[in-house]
Amino acid sequence: MKDAGDPESRRHTSNFQIEIPSYEEVVQPTTTTTNHSIFNPSSSFSQAFNFVKNSEFYSAPVPEPPPPYQSPSAVSRGIVQSEVPSSSASAPGPSRNCILVSHRQTGNPLLKHIRNVRWAFADVVCDYLLGQSACALYLSLRYHLLHPDYLYFRIRELQKNFKLRVVLCHVDVEDVVKPLLEVTKTALLHDCTLLCGWSLEECGRYLETIKVYENKPADLIQGQMDMDYLSRLNHVITAVRHVNKTDVITLGSTFGSLSHIMDASMEDLARCPGIGERKVKRLYDTFHEPFKRVVPAPNNAMPVKNLTDHLSEPKPMSVSEGEKEVTDARKRRKTEAETSVRSALEAAFAKYTGKKNKREQET
Repeated sequence: MKDAGDPESRRHTSNFQIEIPSYEEVVQPTTTTTNHSIFNPSSSFSQAFNFVKNSEFYSAPVPEPPPPYQSPSAVSRGIVQSEVPSSSASAPGPSRNCILVSHRQTGNPLLKHIRNVRWAFADVVCDYLLGQSACALYLSLRYHLLHPDYLYFRIRELQKNFKLRVVLCHVDVEDVVKPLLEVTKTALLHDCTLLCGWSLEECGRYLETIKVYENKPADLIQGQMDMDYLSRLNHVITAVRHVNKTDVITLGSTFGSLSHIMDASMEDLARCPGIGERKVKRLYDTFHEPFKRVVPAPNNAMPVKNLTDHLSEPKPMSVSEGEKEVTDARKRRKTEAETSVRSALEAAFAKYTGKKNKREQET
C-alpha cells in the first residue's frame, strides 16, 4: 500500500481534481491563467465552467418529455382538471373516455363517489355528459321541494341534442310520494329516463354504469336463456306460482312433454309425487283459464249503450229488458274470451317445433 505522501500518489490523485475558479476570477476584469482555461474581461460564467463538460464526471441531462397534446376541440371547450385528490379526479387523457361534469356540480358530494370512471370539469349544458348522445341531470328531492320548476327549465335547456336524457333523482326526504310523482310526470312528458337513487353511492354507480356501457350493444345486458328443451320447459312451468324446478323434473319425466302436461287431468297431475292439491289446481287453472278474465256484472247493472238510450227516450226501460241486455252482454263476453292459455301455448309450441325441424333439415 502506497503512502499518501508519496509524490507518485499525489500525481495520480491530482488527475481527478477539478480546479474551480473563484468569483473574483470570473467577474473582475483581470486576466488569470489556470490549468484549464484563461479568463479575460469578456469571459462569462458559462465560458469559465465550460471545461467541466470535457471531464469524465460530466453526464448529459435527460431531456424533458414534450407536453401532452391537447386537441383544439378540448381547448375550445375549456376542459379543466378538477382540483380534488387524485383518487377522485380524472387523469389526463381524451375527454371521450371520461365523464364531463358541469361547473354547476362544483361541491356536489356525489363526485366523491365516482371512483371507477375518470371525470373532469367542462363547460357543458347538462350536469353530466356521459357520451356523445347521452347526458344526465342531477336532482335532489329536497332541492325540488324548494324549487319545483328547476327540473323543467333544466330539461328545456337540453332541447333535442341528446338521444338519452337521464334524470338522476336522489331521494333524500322521508315523504317521497308527492315530490316523486311530480318528478316522474315531468320526466315522462319530456321523454327523459328517470333513475332514482337512495344514496350518493348508488347515484355514482348509475353514472359509472351508463358511461361504461356507452358503446355496448343492448343485448349485452339482456338475460341469456338456454335453448335446450329442458331449460325452456323449466322457464315456462316455474312461472306458475308454487311450482319449483323439482316439480318440473317430476312432470317432465312423468308426461314427457309440455303438450302432455297441458292435456293431463287433475287426477293425473295429482298422481305425481311431490305435486300437492294446491299445485295441481294452479297448474290446471293456468292451462285452462282464459286470457281475458270476465268480471261478473251485478244483476241490476245496465250497459252504457242502454243507459244512453234510456236517457234519450222519454219512457224508462223495463226491468226485464235490462236483464235481457245484461245476459246478452255476458254471452258476447264469454264468446270473445274463448282463447285460453292452453290454445296459445299450443300454438307457440307448434311454431317452435316447426322452426326446430326446419333448422335440423338445413343442418
